[in-house]
Formats: sequence, C-alpha cells, structure tokens
Amino acid sequence: MLEPLRYLLLQVRNADDPMLKQEVACFAEILESDISQIEVFDLLGGPLQEHDLIETDVVLIGGSGDYSAAGEGDWLEMALDSLRLVHDSRKPTFASCWGFQAVARALGGRVVHDLEKAELGVHHVRLTAAGTADPVFGPSGPVLQGLMGHEDTVIELPPGTELLASTERVQNQAYRFLDRPIYCTQFHPELNRKSFLGRLQTYPKYVEKIAGLSLDDFRHSIHDTPEAAALLKRFVQQIAPLHLDQT
Repeated sequence: MLEPLRYLLLQVRNADDPMLKQEVACFAEILESDISQIEVFDLLGGPLQEHDLIETDVVLIGGSGDYSAAGEGDWLEMALDSLRLVHDSRKPTFASCWGFQAVARALGGRVVHDLEKAELGVHHVRLTAAGTADPVFGPSGPVLQGLMGHEDTVIELPPGTELLASTERVQNQAYRFLDRPIYCTQFHPELNRKSFLGRLQTYPKYVEKIAGLSLDDFRHSIHDTPEAAALLKRFVQQIAPLHLDQT
C-alpha cells in the first residue's frame, strides 16, 4: 500500500485569523486526506529553508486574508524568496489566489492592485488551447466554474509558463510552468460553497467593496464548483506522482 502524501501548506495569515485552521481543513477535505498529512509553514514568521522541504511531497499555497502580493515590505520579500526556493526545488506545487499572484511575482511576472478587475463569487473560467490539451485542466471541458475573491491581478505571467484559462474580466486565471510540476489558479479549487461563505463572513468588507451587496444578499449567488475541485485532485493523482522520485 502506498504511503499517504505529505503536504506543506505555506500560509500568509495573522496569528488570530480564524481561517488559519479552516484553510488546512479545506485542503484536507478536497484532497480526501487527513489533516495530519498537512504541515503548515508561516511565511510571515520567516523564510522557508531547504530543510523545510525535505519531508514534503507536495507544496500547497492558498489565500492570504489581509496581505497583498502587489505591495511592498520585508515580509513580502521573504515570502517571495521562499517561493523561489520552492520553484528551485521542483517540488510538485499547487497555488491558488494569493499563491497564484505571489508565485507569478516571485518568478518574474507582474501583479497590480486593480479594483476594476476584481472578482468575487462564482465565475466562468474558459480554457485556452493549452488548457484544453493539459492533463489537469483538459478533462473539465472548455468552460468550468470557479470560486474566487481577489482585488490584485496578474497582468504578466512569469517566463517559462503557459496560460491555461481566462475569465471575461481577467485574462490570467490559471497557468503552469513548462519545466516543472507547478500549477497556479486565481480561483480557489480547495473551497466549496460552505467554506467560501466562511471566508466572506471573516472578511465581509470585500463583499460590499467588490460586489456592492450585503453578505446576506450575496450568499444566494454562491454554489459548489466541483469542476474546479477536480483540478486539484487530478494534479495530486496524475502530476505529483510523476515527480516525487525526482525531488
């Protein structure tokens, strides 16, 4: 029997953020893993080191609460250095939301804060030709739905990547690195309706700011997005195992 995968979740959240534990539980549920399989590393507490990756099979990066990948600061420079280390390690990595943006910036892309491009809730994500041919994205069909909440936008992808999907408002919604097993999505494959609403209850200001609605009114537009969840599962089932013996 195969040993269960060991995950390392890189987090950028305040110590009192209730989403610290919720994020771990969300990844565990979608990946059908035990919470004990997911170790957490706090990127706000200091840079990742090579020894932190030794016992890891798959790296996960999710949202960030109140932190932006488009800003500046010592904490961000340390976090970006940590993501460069992950890239150099060639560890199988799946990054969503803040992770999508931060990986792009760390490896030479561009991220900006742009409320006109902000998206919140369920949005239709259309695959590019590369996405349709991709083993992770292709089985979803030409269009899938994804849960997302962002004000920062990746306006330029890093070198050595290919665009996998776009929305009507934002071109860069998903990309992968061509020479290593790293996939990144602006939307949240690790969340379902219940957990997404939990995020909004913790950060309600974003609902009014982006959608111009109260949380009670906005909640009716949210539903599960199983096609997006399947992306993360296929990555772990199909892509990660091909690279575990090479890292």
